[in-house]
Amino acid sequence: MGGRTKGKGEARVIALPADFRLASTADVKASLADALGASAAELDGAAVERVDSAALQLLLVFRREAAARGLALAWSGVSVAMREAADVLGLSQVLELPASMPA
Repeated sequence: MGGRTKGKGEARVIALPADFRLASTADVKASLADALGASAAELDGAAVERVDSAALQLLLVFRREAAARGLALAWSGVSVAMREAADVLGLSQVLELPASMPA
């Protein structure tokens, strides 16, 4: 299953899938593109068990586009797998992952 988008008024919550790798990025990309029209977005990566560099690159592009549009972006959950992958690739700071957050 791809990323799920839930509305919170004007904010969008994007729940990232457990298997967040290249095969699922098209679904997540659609959810992220929809969220760019909101005033705020929240990424929920708590369920992510598998993640690859393509998925993290998609999040990086989304974060940059959100910043360019003035979209407020927050994390509501980050799994250990996601944090470790972002750390290995040096993307934790750029993705603005919280310092420590239980999944």
